[in-house]
Amino acid sequence: MATTTTPAEAGETAQAGEAVEYAARIEHVSKSFATPGGRQPVLDDISIDVAPGEFVTLLGASGCGKSTLLNLVAGLDRPSAGRITTDGRPALMFQEHALFPWLTAGKNIELALKLRGVPRPERRGRAEELLALVRLKGAHGKRVHELSGGMRQRVAMARALAQESNLLLMDEPFAALDAITRDVLHDELTRIWAETGLSVLFVTHNVREAVRLAQRVVLLSSRPGRIAREWRVGIPQPRRIEDAPVAELSLEITDVLRREIRRHGQH
Repeated sequence: MATTTTPAEAGETAQAGEAVEYAARIEHVSKSFATPGGRQPVLDDISIDVAPGEFVTLLGASGCGKSTLLNLVAGLDRPSAGRITTDGRPALMFQEHALFPWLTAGKNIELALKLRGVPRPERRGRAEELLALVRLKGAHGKRVHELSGGMRQRVAMARALAQESNLLLMDEPFAALDAITRDVLHDELTRIWAETGLSVLFVTHNVREAVRLAQRVVLLSSRPGRIAREWRVGIPQPRRIEDAPVAELSLEITDVLRREIRRHGQH
């Protein structure tokens, strides 16, 4: 497999029935944007493989290109160089729930099922199954304004799961929630990941969140984003934010992140 392609050739998906050893393969990907003074590099030579069923967090300071990389994997943009291949089309969940307020919780999910080609008679039952999976059984008829912030993110998660992708991309989905709600949704995401066997690529700037959730933490440096270091997280699930091993590894990662930020600030 070639390691670089033109932007027009990037963003491929594995063919149906093709055996793959990854949910996402990011090969020597770089991204730059046009500015009045020339081109501004955002990502530089990023290579990451996400294995089937693996939970990987992308961690880094604001502006390091985490969300840009997630958008490239999602196919919302194309890399300036390099190649991205995914096992099917990824599902994407944002920091904002992005639910349609004129639709009920269930109808938001049914819309995703409709776009996937699920026959109309099957949509209601499947939407209710997904709501039950995120522990919102009975919420099919509730309007968005009737739901709390945490409940809205659960519906957004159910809508992402409705796409039946092998890869779930999550862009700081819990950042706007209070600490208790965020902790509860950490538990829920871990449970759903274990039950479904999904691969997850999760963007965050919260070190403890990264360690709390992931099997592997990938730290990006800043401007342009490069892989600074990776950690395998061998702490058994379920984990808690306050667990001593989580806190210990979080401190180690934080020290490296601080050095990266200081190093960038000195240039």
